[in-house]
Amino acid sequence: MQTRAIRLYGKDDLRLDTFELPPLKEDEILVKIISDSVCMSTYKLAKQGASHKRARPDLSEHPSVIGHEMSGVIIEVGEKWKGEYRNGQKFTVLPAVTQDGRLKTAGYYYETYGGDCTYCILPAEVMEHGCLIPFEGDSFFEASLSEPTACIIAGYRRMYHTSEEDHEHRMGVKPGGSLVIFGACGPMGLECIDYALQLENGPAKIVAVDVSEERLSRAEKMFCSAPHNHKELVFLNAGECGNTVQKLKEINGDKGYDDVFVYAPIESLIEQADRVLGKDGCMNFFAGPVDQTLSARINMYNVHYLYTHLVGFTGSTNEDLHDALKLMEQKKIRPTVMVTHIGGLESAIETTLHVPEIPGGKKMIYTQIDLPLTSIEDFAELGKTNPLFKRLEESCAAHNGCWNAEAEKLLLDAYQVDLTK
Repeated sequence: MQTRAIRLYGKDDLRLDTFELPPLKEDEILVKIISDSVCMSTYKLAKQGASHKRARPDLSEHPSVIGHEMSGVIIEVGEKWKGEYRNGQKFTVLPAVTQDGRLKTAGYYYETYGGDCTYCILPAEVMEHGCLIPFEGDSFFEASLSEPTACIIAGYRRMYHTSEEDHEHRMGVKPGGSLVIFGACGPMGLECIDYALQLENGPAKIVAVDVSEERLSRAEKMFCSAPHNHKELVFLNAGECGNTVQKLKEINGDKGYDDVFVYAPIESLIEQADRVLGKDGCMNFFAGPVDQTLSARINMYNVHYLYTHLVGFTGSTNEDLHDALKLMEQKKIRPTVMVTHIGGLESAIETTLHVPEIPGGKKMIYTQIDLPLTSIEDFAELGKTNPLFKRLEESCAAHNGCWNAEAEKLLLDAYQVDLTK
């Protein structure tokens, strides 16, 4: 089986390779990748090359297939797994597994397994650790987004609050409490809002903070028709409100907040987040920095007397991913709010190397097609001369400007993508 794949050879050295996959072993599974969402983590990997903590040290001789937010269909099942998986099954994966005491992650480590390719082989450890997960939803892109959504769920579960009576740590955001999301209109921030709105025993007040009026307007449009489940959702432009900390406390009745997420690795933002924490407030720094020396001033007086605290986390667990997929299948969350661009495999290199410079949210790569990276906002103009983009624009317009399962099917059908082989 021949495949085309984007592979990393070193710092800023991504190449589109065509090569033959090895024969399938009895404990492996051959899959056809349909979609892979570009993650900021892959950008950081490409910028650091072999010095990245998850990369293999011998990239120049054994390049890794990049991409870990993948979805596709199973094409051939090795004899060992025929009772558990079947050909034609839609799937996603939990990227990281620990094998022989070493963390191995799809998109970082493997030569023939990753998301930015046409076909790849899932090694035995993926199935052995339960990391190959079937998906019963009606799209591939949602399955690709299950990994970042699972990371968001993991972030919520890492939050905690304490008891003055018995010192017990109660995990999760405070039920009926107040929540601030800094960097709320980036892709992860948007899904953080989406998850909070459906969360049982979650916050009663959610304040989404950003500095772009364009991003804020898009977010308000997308969430205006979403069920709020008796929760209050407020959008705040920090670039226009003057004193952001003061304004946030005014919104919350002149009180600090129970929970705060920070989705951008900016020193001043971290310090603002610290200053809006209320008693027993928990701040979650959920933005992996490239700068390994990034620091910020934290009020230690409040840590001692108001019990404020800071947590951080990267990745997710198998349970988080299963829960993300279940919520998608039940239509309780809409990760589609994260997607702003689509493209084909040949656009993946430039997109990955320049993702921080490209406006908008998630960039969804469809590996079986040839398409430049294209913004959903450009569909209408392109549709004046291109019938496919006209249909895509009409479909997205009917879904509050969001990418959706119908649009995905129109795209795959137009390129005659065969899901059976």
